[in-house]
Amino acid sequence: MSESTTAHVIETGDSPFSVRIDVSGHSLTGDEPVAMGGADLGPAPYDLLLAALGECTAMTIRWYARQQDWPLERVEVTLSHSKGAVEGKSAKVDHFTKQIRITGDALTQEQRERLIEVAARCPVQRTLEGTPVISTSSAG
Repeated sequence: MSESTTAHVIETGDSPFSVRIDVSGHSLTGDEPVAMGGADLGPAPYDLLLAALGECTAMTIRWYARQQDWPLERVEVTLSHSKGAVEGKSAKVDHFTKQIRITGDALTQEQRERLIEVAARCPVQRTLEGTPVISTSSAG
């Protein structure tokens, strides 16, 4: 592994589930909604996962358009996440949808289609579709 990022998450006590998240020089608050016993002081874990997928998708499209010197003006990604049954599986599965709006009057239809294809290959999507390894240990 050549790339590594470290995040530190600690309870704040501001609600039963609120946490401070410190990652890459940024601090944010996470919490559960009131309906789940939190105080809705920040995004819930799946909110952050959905945001990460959208952020990565938009950035991947922008990166590719810049590499190709294509006249992309703006990228907008709207996402949703749900858990539900899938035929043939006993456990509920996560279902993500991404709707992408690409703005750029000078883009050709072929360029637009290629950017949508590229969107499906953002690193966060690849991680979610893959089989990541998560190791858990006690710090003492």
